[in-house]
Amino acid sequence: MSRVVEELERLLGPEKVISDPHIVRLYSREPSGLEGRAEAVVLPESAQDVSRLVRYAYHKEIYIYPQGSSTDLAGGAFPERPGVVVSMERMRRVKEVSVLDSVVVVEPGVRLWDLNVELSKHRYMFPIDPGSVKVATVGGAVNTGAGGMRGARYGTMRDWVLGLEIVLPDEEGTILRVGCRTLKCRQGYDLARLIVGSEGTLAIVTEAILKITPMPENVVVVLAFFPTMRQLVDAVIEVKSRAIDTLLMEFMDVDSARLAAETLGAAIRPDGHMLLVGVPVNREASERVLGEVVSIARAAGAASVYTARSMEEAEEKKLLEIRRSLFATQALLTQKQFKGRKVMMLMEDIAVPPSKLLDAVERLKELEAKYGFKTVLGGHIGDGNLHPTISYPVDDEKAKEAALQWYYDVMKMAIELGGTVSAEHGIGVLKKEALKLELERVGSTKALEIMAGIKRVFDPKGILNPGKVVGPG
Repeated sequence: MSRVVEELERLLGPEKVISDPHIVRLYSREPSGLEGRAEAVVLPESAQDVSRLVRYAYHKEIYIYPQGSSTDLAGGAFPERPGVVVSMERMRRVKEVSVLDSVVVVEPGVRLWDLNVELSKHRYMFPIDPGSVKVATVGGAVNTGAGGMRGARYGTMRDWVLGLEIVLPDEEGTILRVGCRTLKCRQGYDLARLIVGSEGTLAIVTEAILKITPMPENVVVVLAFFPTMRQLVDAVIEVKSRAIDTLLMEFMDVDSARLAAETLGAAIRPDGHMLLVGVPVNREASERVLGEVVSIARAAGAASVYTARSMEEAEEKKLLEIRRSLFATQALLTQKQFKGRKVMMLMEDIAVPPSKLLDAVERLKELEAKYGFKTVLGGHIGDGNLHPTISYPVDDEKAKEAALQWYYDVMKMAIELGGTVSAEHGIGVLKKEALKLELERVGSTKALEIMAGIKRVFDPKGILNPGKVVGPG
């Protein structure tokens, strides 16, 4: 047993420290295949536990890595250098729900799906729902600035965080409250939203005050399949042109949709690229709106169309679950392609203006032909957020080099189309160079210096999630 583990056990109690190397390794990897080398995992149960840990790490100059469910895909959650993973899985209480105040107070380990199960009892919801919604945590969503399937209507995490309790990586392990419990709040510089999307590099979140919203009275859902991606985009353009206020507008390519439907046992036969549209309506308008969306899909050339007259019916038919399983499906396709080999998956997270969607899809096809990688495509097409994904065996150096160049070229393409290199997954270690390119394009490289300065103010010794977002890798 190492000296660090012994001291952590004395500090927090042995029941809050994991040192078994096999278990620690599970906490040291991301779904993409990136893997680090943590020395131990700490399982705090309170802000005071976190404070004691941080104070110890500050004085001993030990790297610490905050972690939710580790569903990150940009290299933001894994321990790139030896240190201690801080898993928030035991801090999972919903502490307060106030419909009158439109807020919920939660600990960071609460899963987004479980949060909405609780809120649904009050006919309210928290609208941030990434594809990993069943396992993703509030703390992870705060740190990545997560979006999700309802992003085109409800935005991202930054729009829903009112206040935070955080622990600073300083000599005292200071516990600080930033933001408010009210919907309107001005406390000088907005420190709460500065933490949102900071990827665990500035502070450790121990509590969040989140805004909540009433559930729609009803949602009608249309799942359509198109022979070509151009036809699918034409349908998206027409829905937007008619000012249909969608809750969901998602897509997957034909191979992903087929495997997802087959794996889930859904009574759906995908015969083209998949478009999922959900529209919130009052019940009196359900049939009219459903018919309008179906007619748009048919006019654009849909080969088949499936419908649900409520969200409950859509869940029962697994219309939404197909899209939610995008990453799992991509992993299955990878296993089929590279049987028995260790594989790295690169899932992109670009966003382009919706008016440039067709250009982006065409450029992705060109890059697929250039590099020879099978590109699996899906994402939040309603707000231009695309997740093209490729895989390669880690023991093939040439494939790795080509894959990383493809990854960079996809981000470069997004920038050229007026978009961004990261919509919701974060910067991590994989997008740092592309972030520089994006800021250079708009003449804002000074922003990197400002970010590095902010990092030094919050984390003077650089112990918190080092090498991510800014600074040396």
